[in-house]
Amino acid sequence: MGDCCVRKIVGAGVVAGLLVLVSCDREKEIPKAVGVRDDGLMELNVMSFNIRYENDKDRGIRAWAERVVGVVGAVRGEKIDLLGIQEGLHGQVADLRASLMDYHFVGVGRDDGKRAGEYTGLFFRRDRFEKDEKNSGMIWLSATPEVPGSMTWGNQIPRIANWVRLVDRVSGRALWVVNVHLDHRSQESKEKAIRLLAEKLVEINSDSEPLVWMGDFNATEENNVIRFLSGKNSEIPKVDGFDGLVETYDSLHPGVKVRGSVNFWRNDPNLQWKLDHILVSNEAEILEARVMRHGEPYISDHFPVVARVRWR
Repeated sequence: MGDCCVRKIVGAGVVAGLLVLVSCDREKEIPKAVGVRDDGLMELNVMSFNIRYENDKDRGIRAWAERVVGVVGAVRGEKIDLLGIQEGLHGQVADLRASLMDYHFVGVGRDDGKRAGEYTGLFFRRDRFEKDEKNSGMIWLSATPEVPGSMTWGNQIPRIANWVRLVDRVSGRALWVVNVHLDHRSQESKEKAIRLLAEKLVEINSDSEPLVWMGDFNATEENNVIRFLSGKNSEIPKVDGFDGLVETYDSLHPGVKVRGSVNFWRNDPNLQWKLDHILVSNEAEILEARVMRHGEPYISDHFPVVARVRWR
């Protein structure tokens, strides 16, 4: 999204109105200086958030114009370094980019690889990270991953994944960040998509640099998809060179039953499942992991999931 985009939205609470502007020249801004560590530690605050696509059926407090202030507030309040969003349409992405101007954005629409359809995009702090221009990309999760809008394995809508390699200005270390939104119906699609991505990561991350893999997986921890990603026994064939990751929430709260991240616009733990996950490479130290549960007014039909992670 290198062009200008202007939208006017009406916010809630103390914000009566918000004019959002995406500047054509913003990409040229020079990041502010940040402190540098000499101990090699890299500590990050990460959020994965299905923000709910903007549509005419969501009215009143569920309308995007009412929710966007809360979405931005959640990112600001948690002091997020890396943010992965799912379901954002072009206008919603424009609103967030204008409201989070100290973040850089990577992502495209899933229907055409440009603006059409939902984005599975990544935001990262401009002052904190330098983008590796040669190592960012996206694929369609299909048997023809380079074909825009392609669908193969039983999914009725396109599914995509985005990734980027970043260099942390604080520690001087590099890391890979992946964001994905898997299909909500086809188990075959989920399993083949996740294996395709694992193969891709082995290919592009040949030096086994730190990795954050997040998204809406439409799968709980018991599903073959999360079991495969966590290096546990599953029916998905193993990928040579992929040793598995750590699911951040489950690693700290293995016995917690009330952990749902999809809320369906209601506060009933019995009707909620944890489908949103943040996974990290095995050498990471997980300091904190939470589902940002709250009551009305809901800022999405999903709760954000957050993690604070450190690499030594």
